[in-house]
Amino acid sequence: MGYRYLEHITDAFIEVTGNTLEEAFENAGISVVDTIVDIKSVEEKTEKQIEVNGKDLNNLLYNWLEEIIIVTITEGFATRRFSVKLEKNDGYRLVAILNGEEIDFEKHHFKVEIKAPTFHLMEIKQDNHVVMRFLLDL
Repeated sequence: MGYRYLEHITDAFIEVTGNTLEEAFENAGISVVDTIVDIKSVEEKTEKQIEVNGKDLNNLLYNWLEEIIIVTITEGFATRRFSVKLEKNDGYRLVAILNGEEIDFEKHHFKVEIKAPTFHLMEIKQDNHVVMRFLLDL
């Protein structure tokens, strides 16, 4: 499973798939990083842990995408691989280990800056596998 870019005039419209919710969230993280830099050029030199919460799955996905943008653009950390664990209580809690390295824009070939994720066109479908669609404001 993985991700692909869908047609959109001005923004990045992405569809991710996974056999589980965790795998779909991992692929969503990869798609965000690969939208910003060339993820193939990122090495797994450092490990970092983050935690994200959400009242429902759409809110969790929004918060997850926003956190990946912050980690990548603001903190300057390019992630190559994500390991996600989800917990459901009153809402959702996502804990992730990020493997990557500090951004070097020459090495990692900066592509585009993402302003923010949006709730517009966001959807999560769970059948035999998970499909997520979301829009990133460029």
